[in-house]
Amino acid sequence: MKKIFLFISVLSLIFSCTNEKNSIEIFVSSKGETTNDGTKNSPFATLESAIKKASDLKTKDSKAIIDIIILKGDYHLSEPIKIPPLLSNLSIKGINAADVKIKGSAVLTSKWEKFNDNMFVTTVSENLDFDQLIVNGKAQILARYPNYDESSQYWQGSAADAISNERIASWKNPKGAYFNALHGGKWGGFHFTITGVNENGSAILEGGQQNNRGSEPHKEYRMVENVFEELDSPGEWYLDKIEHKLYYWPSENVALDSDKIEVAVLKDLIQIVGTKENPVRNVMISDITFENTQRTFMEEFEPLLRSDWTIYRGSAIFFEGTENCKVENNEFTQLGGNVIMASKYNKGLEVRGNHIHDCGASAVSFIGDPSAVRSPSFNYREFVPISDMDTVSGPKNELYPRECIVEDNLIYRIGRVEKQTAGVQISMAMDITVRHNSIYDVPRAGINIGDGTWGGHILEFNDVFNTVLETSDHGSFNSWGRDRFWHPNRNKMDSITLANPEMPKWDAIKTTVIRNNRFRCDHGWDIDLDDGSSNYHIYNNLLLNSGLKLREGFNRVAENNIMVNNSLHPHVWFKNSEDVFKHNIVGKTYQDVRLSGWGKELDYNLFPTEEAMMKSQIYDRDLHSAFGDPMFKDPANLDFSVTENSPALKIGFKNFPMDQFGVQKLALKAIAKTPEIPVLQDPLTNDKGESNSIAWLRNNLKNVDSEQEQSAYGLNSAEGVIVLSVWNQSPAVKNNGIRKGDVILSVNGKKVKSVKDFFKINVANKSDNLDLKVMRNQQELELTINIK
Repeated sequence: MKKIFLFISVLSLIFSCTNEKNSIEIFVSSKGETTNDGTKNSPFATLESAIKKASDLKTKDSKAIIDIIILKGDYHLSEPIKIPPLLSNLSIKGINAADVKIKGSAVLTSKWEKFNDNMFVTTVSENLDFDQLIVNGKAQILARYPNYDESSQYWQGSAADAISNERIASWKNPKGAYFNALHGGKWGGFHFTITGVNENGSAILEGGQQNNRGSEPHKEYRMVENVFEELDSPGEWYLDKIEHKLYYWPSENVALDSDKIEVAVLKDLIQIVGTKENPVRNVMISDITFENTQRTFMEEFEPLLRSDWTIYRGSAIFFEGTENCKVENNEFTQLGGNVIMASKYNKGLEVRGNHIHDCGASAVSFIGDPSAVRSPSFNYREFVPISDMDTVSGPKNELYPRECIVEDNLIYRIGRVEKQTAGVQISMAMDITVRHNSIYDVPRAGINIGDGTWGGHILEFNDVFNTVLETSDHGSFNSWGRDRFWHPNRNKMDSITLANPEMPKWDAIKTTVIRNNRFRCDHGWDIDLDDGSSNYHIYNNLLLNSGLKLREGFNRVAENNIMVNNSLHPHVWFKNSEDVFKHNIVGKTYQDVRLSGWGKELDYNLFPTEEAMMKSQIYDRDLHSAFGDPMFKDPANLDFSVTENSPALKIGFKNFPMDQFGVQKLALKAIAKTPEIPVLQDPLTNDKGESNSIAWLRNNLKNVDSEQEQSAYGLNSAEGVIVLSVWNQSPAVKNNGIRKGDVILSVNGKKVKSVKDFFKINVANKSDNLDLKVMRNQQELELTINIK
């Protein structure tokens, strides 16, 4: 046994020595010389020189393992670093991210002159084009209207008259200005270049390719920039590209003659590009700060299938045709576009321990190639006819990211320029793990999955909040599933899916798991599974504000989740959706909209009140559910575990960890924010001490519970159910049904004192209609309403 152990030890030593022999270190220093040889005592001055030496070494020995070690300093790239397959088994490592900075900017050294009382001007090189000015490490403001206001929700300042004829008339040369506006429905943003002025004085616009759901620009949330006449406040600047003059109103305490002034000249910094047949393998980038790249919102964008997204296929650190590469322990800031992207074929990319903040577009994106999708459609209204459709399940080729991980990253204040963005974006990919990330302060989703192709993703232990800050109709987590089965005409889609029940899994071939996360969205849903999202397992999630939305889709299981002050939002479900919702704690009644069916199983859930539970029981669901106080342990400190005598435990709910959400890396955890603590709402009464309303067929009902209401509605006693509001498309409202302001006094001949009485009668009712007696305009009226 000892001989075997000795033999193994010798082999390990030989292997170790062999590795050391093939491992070559190349050093780079900002104090190096161009004539140096890249050794520790004679470091290169530039990263470009180190890459060239690495290429020469790999040409001689393709198996060589090379480490480029970057010493303290700022490194301004003149062009992006390109890493081809030849440079596999390469690491680019800084000594410390705080001390090593790779920049896409050039330093300005030209002399400034006084232009007027506030502004200075300098002449720049004729070939210098930039859209970011950085002074002492801080990005300045491109001259704009309205002025920058960090506290303003949209565009950090918006105005309806941003490109009004009157304002345009005040500009000497509108050509080259940028017009930014939200989508008409606030589903992202649009960006245009003003190329001229029409005869009527309006702007001629070019662009708008940044969103896949067409609309007019929002009438109110607009902003214009890159206009000389709008340079009217400290920190603003403007580049006259014809005269090559840079104008700047210095920020406070800026000394133009001595402070470091930089301009962004590159769109991307490092491109690691191979092919499926000849991939780049085992490249690691670590311990570096990357900053100061150009904005990319006017580049060519491509639609991501039928999602609402289009995207620029590029980023500061770009991977395509790679295997087992890593991006670790870096900082990314003041980048104008996407930060990290895995494009087309990628396997095993790891993005860990990074600090990503104050960047223009998305943080981490996994974007496959549409050629891998069978019978793809590229717009909401498109649909490939069944007769022409490829009916084989799964991807068509290998050009998509798979088996990648995004773990332990701190991501915030991204989407500072583009609004159709996410902390993590996944489209046309498989088996992506997103774990232990803190993502917040973003204009749209924290995590977005753009389609069902091809699932298998695991989202766990993330902390995602302060999302959808500049848009609407979205979630902290958002997905679409407009796959082959999905049709924009609902009746057509119903017939397609009834005839082809396995069709939803042709693209969503693997189950996507969302577990053990903490979500909070104050401008949408905490989790929003939108159009057609299918094949999800959602469990052990803490939803702090806006609940879980499941729009039409198939095979979703949601269990053992906590929905604080909110509930399940089932929207336009299919009759045969096979959805399951069980063992959850909800804070309100279900918020259902136009259901064709109530799923496979909704049961064993804990509701706040009997009325909330009974609403579901009307539809023969939640027959084994319960109601009552869940008895959270310490909600004031975001611990929503339940105590041992909680009624939730009796219906099968199980506690899950409350202390493992978000980034775990100590240095990042120390600076990460946590979500706002929700104030638990009284399930019985509102802030005015009145009975809470409850939704029924999208109409809001509440108890008559005061003498004042008795008098106002002309009732004989303080009893009955007030119809607070109605939805005109509700079956109970159509055909001369109930109206706003009605008070329901009896149902099917039985007196109704409260919403609870109303629901009890509904539960027992087996027909499609109800006979009501209501008080309307202080007169009793009998009517029959439909309930299906």
